[in-house]
Amino acid sequence: MKLEQILFSQGFGARKLCRLLIARGAVEVNGNVSTDPAGDWDVTSSNGDAFVFYVEGVPWQYHAKAYLMLHKPADYECSQKPKSHPSVYTLLPAPLRTRDVQAVGRLDQDTTGMLLFSDDGQFIHRMTSPRHEVPKIYEVVTSDTVTPTQVARLLAGVVLDDSPDPVQALSCAITATGKLQLTLTSGKYHQVKRMLAAVGNHVESLHRSQIGRLPMPTDLAEGEWRWLTSGELLLASIR
Repeated sequence: MKLEQILFSQGFGARKLCRLLIARGAVEVNGNVSTDPAGDWDVTSSNGDAFVFYVEGVPWQYHAKAYLMLHKPADYECSQKPKSHPSVYTLLPAPLRTRDVQAVGRLDQDTTGMLLFSDDGQFIHRMTSPRHEVPKIYEVVTSDTVTPTQVARLLAGVVLDDSPDPVQALSCAITATGKLQLTLTSGKYHQVKRMLAAVGNHVESLHRSQIGRLPMPTDLAEGEWRWLTSGELLLASIR
């Protein structure tokens, strides 16, 4: 692939800007400055190593499609045009924003936890479509003690105000006094909060700890992001 196309595909700007970056010596490949926009490079590797290049001294891995995970902090909105809080997209580097990665589903501004992003439309649809029933696990802190009766109602299904069809948890377990682990396969607006309200309780805090069979890595701090490995990508889509 031509170096100009590599930079363009990875979100380093329009083709003209990519050519200018290369021409002024801002791009390094294999430890050497490359000033030829038309220079061909093999972005695939027989041993599975990622193709890495540097732009203005910053390393970047080539990814034909972007799949990444962010540990969302509270007080960020999952919107390109936020209303009252910063956008989660500001936590991502500029090239990823330029190549238009999209959040795979949303979390409320006060909810923390795992948020996936991609520029692969088919992947986003597969992960968010109710038909595929990809489970998401939430750690819930409630204002009142969770009772066995409330758990039973959440498992049986509760009716929310925007649909006559009941919404039920795939699994639900009390983990401590005032704490609940809830697994859902759908993603309605404020769903966890409204489900707890429907059984007579209230959500104090909410954290998404797992998508599919992919748990939130313990070493990924709030506000940090990283690429998904191929194995993690598979785990995320497994029911």
